[in-house]
Amino acid sequence: MATHNKQLALQVICALLSSEKQKKKPKRIWRRDYSKRRGQEGLSIPQRGLEASDETGCRELLRMTAEEFELLLERVASLITKQHTKMRRAISPRDRLSVTLRYLASGETFSSLSSQYQIGASTISQIVMETCAALHQVMKNDFLKTPSTEAEWRTISDDFESKWHFPHCLGALGGKRIYLQPPAKSASLDHNNKGRFSVTIMAAVDANYKFIYASVGTQARVSDAGLFAHSDLCRAMDQGLLSCPPPETLPKSDVKMPYMFVGDEAYPLRPDLMTPYPCRQADRSQQVLNLRLSRARRAAENAFGILANRLRVFRNTIYLEPEKVVKITMASLCIHNFLRERRSEAYTPPEFADWENGDHGLVEGTWRKQGSGSFQPTEQIEERDVSVTAKTQRDLLCDYFVSPAGCVPWQEEHI
Repeated sequence: MATHNKQLALQVICALLSSEKQKKKPKRIWRRDYSKRRGQEGLSIPQRGLEASDETGCRELLRMTAEEFELLLERVASLITKQHTKMRRAISPRDRLSVTLRYLASGETFSSLSSQYQIGASTISQIVMETCAALHQVMKNDFLKTPSTEAEWRTISDDFESKWHFPHCLGALGGKRIYLQPPAKSASLDHNNKGRFSVTIMAAVDANYKFIYASVGTQARVSDAGLFAHSDLCRAMDQGLLSCPPPETLPKSDVKMPYMFVGDEAYPLRPDLMTPYPCRQADRSQQVLNLRLSRARRAAENAFGILANRLRVFRNTIYLEPEKVVKITMASLCIHNFLRERRSEAYTPPEFADWENGDHGLVEGTWRKQGSGSFQPTEQIEERDVSVTAKTQRDLLCDYFVSPAGCVPWQEEHI
């Protein structure tokens, strides 16, 4: 009987101890405390405050006006709307777009944005990737479209002739490298020749600094010429699929000339792609052609420079996987073109891009003081395997630029 009473007492004591442990066990929560306030405050607290009281501050926050933000939201809202659950309210499309644009505009880490927007860093990462993919999907047909008719190409050519004094130009080509952190499992093609990890972008730009073609990939061990040679733009040019205008006479002359893109020394000289003469052996007339071509090529330099300085995610090494960098880059190009088409001063303030003074001298835009950030030039190659037709065409264009029909009175002063 005594033994039974002792066993019973031990069972009671164990039960009491077990109950105490259960009471002291901390309650497990699946979200941070500040996320409870989302329903009352929302995530766009910085944006909403600035929209209400400080228009300049709002522009600096997202690199666009409140009106431009609303236009983007109208386009993308249906793709980024999530359903509420019994456990929590879904983050609104406005807040998803706001945090994504803030990431692109500032280049801040997800951890930094987490404290500002009261949401976990991993969730912000997911939101940014989903929203960038959605932005590219709904905007690419309107704001990252390669011209497909002769009329569209002629509009671009007319702009290059009036703004940059280069006739028959279809666009300025540029290639850049975007440096990023080494991926966990990286292929050798992700390395450039200096041992750094990067993705590459090859683009064509119109006279107003808008991207009319872009290809972003992870094969970093190639030059501009290599990027161009492997692009679908090159394939379309080779197969005559761009619907460009046929060769026509240059203004005020009887010199028949095809329409062409322009590029720097890194690109191959072709009848449809004009590059400068090698500077070490250029005579006076050839220097004139190089000057006129250089002015047209500045369109690509400015487009990349504006993009890197207004969407500052491209200012430094990007700590994301290559596939994610491709997503944010394509979305950024769409946003850039959208704001350039609207002539947004919030995105491109006066004198931010290169401009021409009264004496036709080029004044460098203020973006150049900040550099190109993570957009770095790819390797250049020596000119080789140039067709006789392309060389003849360049010589004809050279003669045209120093003739009465094609010269401009200020060109000799700026060589």
